[in-house]
Amino acid sequence: MVNFGDKLKTLRTEAGMTQTELAKRLSITKSVVSYYELQERTPSPDVLIQLADIFHVTTDYLLGIDHKKMIDVSDLSDEDMHFLLITIETLRKKNKK
Repeated sequence: MVNFGDKLKTLRTEAGMTQTELAKRLSITKSVVSYYELQERTPSPDVLIQLADIFHVTTDYLLGIDHKKMIDVSDLSDEDMHFLLITIETLRKKNKK
């Protein structure tokens, strides 16, 4: 089982981000990010939500509850969202066959 610290480090490195860069985005110190990755500290719910937003994953994913990544659709129009929902439903129906 992958722990939170390993998952965070993997997400951070895949994003090409240093601990210092992540710390700045979270308004915390580099050492706190290091503590998270070493499993010596646990982030607050607010920081957990920020991490999920930064890496475009769910908080459940970060906590090991859900292994699926989410798709960031925050900058899409309502029309685009409608199109995506139709496409998703079509794919689900196709995959059930």
